[in-house]
Amino acid sequence: MGSLRLTLSTGALVLAAALTPVGAHAADGGGVQVSPSSPAPGGDITLRVTGCAGRTGAAASDAFVSDARLTAAEGGTLGGETKVRSTAHPGPYDVRITCGDTSLTSVLTVGTGGGHSAATPAAPASPTAPVRAGGGGTAHLAAVRTGSTGPGVAQTVTGLLLAAGAAVVVAARGARRSRRAG
Repeated sequence: MGSLRLTLSTGALVLAAALTPVGAHAADGGGVQVSPSSPAPGGDITLRVTGCAGRTGAAASDAFVSDARLTAAEGGTLGGETKVRSTAHPGPYDVRITCGDTSLTSVLTVGTGGGHSAATPAAPASPTAPVRAGGGGTAHLAAVRTGSTGPGVAQTVTGLLLAAGAAVVVAARGARRSRRAG
């Protein structure tokens, strides 16, 4: 009989969390506020959490692009921002908040984007081509003027001197070998 009671209690809690739009509260009086309450896919959201003992926390949801980092804000609350995935389907999503030893759950309802939020994505959420990020160790070459057609006078003279020096070394070695052999 104990497992049936536990199952029914758990089911009631899940149902209550699913039906509570945004302000689900923990037993210690904590709560979660999401603004806007029904963001469109790709929209930015702000989270405010009360009832956490720590100065930092995190909020996670399948609707988020990435977890929201929560930091101490005014009035003893934690606050943070994140973005709703542009591919999120309209409907309810669980939001799990952890801060210190406290865990809170809330529900975020993603809207259809038809006027709920002005923040609709204008571009894909992920790159569709390689990012122009420079050439690693050759990035300094980007500042070099590429309009010249060949080496200048200084480079030509240096090249000729190096070639002449190499020719003298080769000739000297050849002469030394021929003296030893003969």
